[in-house]
Amino acid sequence: MAIFSITSINKSLMAASMLLLGLVMSNFGITAAQSVGVCYGMLGNNLPSASEVISLYRSNNIRRMRLYDPNRAALEALRGSNIEVMLGVPNSELQSLANPSNANAWVQRNVLSFWPSVRFRYIAVGNEVSPVNGGTSHYAQFVLPALTNVFNAIRSAGLQDQIAVSIAIDMTLIGNSYPPSAGAFRDDVRRYLEPIIGHLSYARAPLLANIYTYFSYVGNPRDISLPYALLSSPSVVVWDGSRGYTNLFDAMLDSLYSAMERLGEWAALDVVVSESGWPSAGGSATSFDNARTYYSNLIRHVRGGTPKRPGRPIETYLFAMFDENQKNPELEKHFGVFYPNKQPKYNLNFAAERTWDISTEYNNTLPLISNM
Repeated sequence: MAIFSITSINKSLMAASMLLLGLVMSNFGITAAQSVGVCYGMLGNNLPSASEVISLYRSNNIRRMRLYDPNRAALEALRGSNIEVMLGVPNSELQSLANPSNANAWVQRNVLSFWPSVRFRYIAVGNEVSPVNGGTSHYAQFVLPALTNVFNAIRSAGLQDQIAVSIAIDMTLIGNSYPPSAGAFRDDVRRYLEPIIGHLSYARAPLLANIYTYFSYVGNPRDISLPYALLSSPSVVVWDGSRGYTNLFDAMLDSLYSAMERLGEWAALDVVVSESGWPSAGGSATSFDNARTYYSNLIRHVRGGTPKRPGRPIETYLFAMFDENQKNPELEKHFGVFYPNKQPKYNLNFAAERTWDISTEYNNTLPLISNM
């Protein structure tokens, strides 16, 4: 419990700031124990039924789920579970949802018909679409209209303050990431991203980002050490001015914050890490021990913050719930934190809590209140 001295702080100001903090934390659901969710992928022919999966989430105190499409069995099983859901719009549906009437029908069918017995937290309109990636570039023109149409449908239902509508990007859109303060989007994606991020700012929705230190490490093992990528370095590895980085995850996330700042007025936009994981087999630097280390360290670490934005939990979704044997290449089959037989692959403590340093948040509210 934090202890405050009020010798130099007016008591009424303290009360007002604490009330504001309580409202902020209540509105955004920011608590230490709730900062980690798990992605529920289904590309396997040996996976448990949806109802078994929901029971597994609940029994392991996993309170948030990313669902990549509106799977009916999963949505029905989620009713009354109290699990908060990030629901995905598959890339293949983006062109259809660029039509407002289709977006309204999609929201009615897949969201409103389940709300509020299913607790939708986000709708992710597309996943890792890039205007310069040949595999997804043909979807890029539909992302912004689909995003705005789904948002408008949610707003028409009066749920814009309960369900945020966003997109999920990957880090290939970042052109420069070192040092983190120099983070910038690629020049050839800025025209794509600027109106999207502008809309997210208007809608007060976070940007969703898939952040994998694994792929950065295997792409450059000469300059990136394994402990830095696994969040296991005991000391600062990279200094960026006065900010010290002990791990690559923080550096990548802060480079994304810096990239958004370079777009101008949207510097305060929040980021939710919509995927992060490490494969246990199938490729370079893949092993049971490396994956266990990464997931264990990440769960503990995201209950804090980054050097650029310290003191706040980083909402993060582990990828993924199960090993999925129908994915390719081989390493993609080995990201699960559970085996398909529902046995845990690692001893991960999803219920572990970090002491919340409320004094940090309290002090951060003082300038806001004093300027009112």
